[in-house]
Amino acid sequence: MSENAPQGIATGTRRPISKTVVPAGGRWSAKLAKGETLRIVDLEGTQAVDFLCFSAEDPHDRYNAGNTIKMQGSIYIAKGSVLYSDQARALMTVTADSCGYHDTIAGCCSAPMNLMRYGAKDTPSCRGNFTEELKRWGLGAADVVANVNFFMYVPVTAEGATEIKPGLSKPGDAVELTAASDVIAVVSNCPQRFNPCNGFNPTPIEVAVLG
Repeated sequence: MSENAPQGIATGTRRPISKTVVPAGGRWSAKLAKGETLRIVDLEGTQAVDFLCFSAEDPHDRYNAGNTIKMQGSIYIAKGSVLYSDQARALMTVTADSCGYHDTIAGCCSAPMNLMRYGAKDTPSCRGNFTEELKRWGLGAADVVANVNFFMYVPVTAEGATEIKPGLSKPGDAVELTAASDVIAVVSNCPQRFNPCNGFNPTPIEVAVLG
């Protein structure tokens, strides 16, 4: 991937601090200072990216889906959305988005859910990725809460019915989140193969931190 921004995303004057390709099914995390930006790029398209963030000052104050949905007045995340914590702290703001469809309600896949839904035993999962990655920050399974699913399409009908559909992101689509305070950002590049959130074929993503 070049230093140029992904499609629909302007670079401005920000400098790259780090850039990592996260393999299919992989995980990543970093601490971001207030004002730094996290860019997540769907390199090949149709790849769900599970995401959590925590206050670096108090990591037990974490992303809260309910607070975020209430403050946005929407179950979807888009440019301008603010991710709020348990304590109503603004953690990160979506400052750029070339996809437009990001889910807040479906949560992460897990080995027990894959067994229950698909009869598949001992599968890799986003819950497993989160649990392992959070150990870096002194956190664990109890800190895995309902998360944001970037590039994941979960439409809801007027009657309240919902279903995971194939993602709408194209190769090179990206989302950027700017830290509203010092945060810990955690990514699971979803390994799910039993529903269409990844087009049944998990692929790599790129994660960059910009100053």
